[in-house]
Amino acid sequence: MNFFDQLQAQTASERAYLLGAPIIGQAMEGRVSTADYIAFLTQAYHHVKHTVPLLMACGARLPDRLEWLRQAVAEYIEEEYGHQEWILNDIAACGGDPDAVRRGEPSLPTELMVGYVYDRIARHNPVSFFGMVNVLEGTSIQLASRAAGRIQETLGLPGKAFSYLSSHGALDLDHIQLFAGLVNRLDDEGDRQAVLHTARVVYRLYGDLFRALRPHEQAAALAA
Repeated sequence: MNFFDQLQAQTASERAYLLGAPIIGQAMEGRVSTADYIAFLTQAYHHVKHTVPLLMACGARLPDRLEWLRQAVAEYIEEEYGHQEWILNDIAACGGDPDAVRRGEPSLPTELMVGYVYDRIARHNPVSFFGMVNVLEGTSIQLASRAAGRIQETLGLPGKAFSYLSSHGALDLDHIQLFAGLVNRLDDEGDRQAVLHTARVVYRLYGDLFRALRPHEQAAALAA
């Protein structure tokens, strides 16, 4: 079994935790509000704006033996640059306030997720970043396009309110195929374990991000 397939198999329980966030199932069933969608986009903005800085931090710290991976990181930066602006445009199309989102602060799970990956890159192994890639782009393939269509149908929002979700469903399919090819080239067990460990933690934190979109539901679940 190649490393990409091992990675999926060994993060199954953490992935289930993420996909088990109630709001994800409710979105697929059309039981979300415009406020819910804006709340999701708000947190997406606060982590997507770090994608390029995280890539830059990763690329700067990669050792010479992984020069081939640094080249891939450089290409990835060009593709990812400015995607947070798509999200702000979507928020405006929903009737939200993109300037308030830009000036605002992330939720605690979002802040912890981003800060954790920065820390893994800086203090442990820069290849750790690809654990986050596995989570975010893998989740996009599973959910983004389906969720965009269902939410638009439910809420009657214009197509221009879904540029981020609609584009990432197809775009991340290409990215995850590239990602699989890259991680399968990792032949150092320390690098592989860094990716695996980071993916497990980010699945949990990303799941908490979704659960925090409706804090009253989370509080009720904890009290039950």
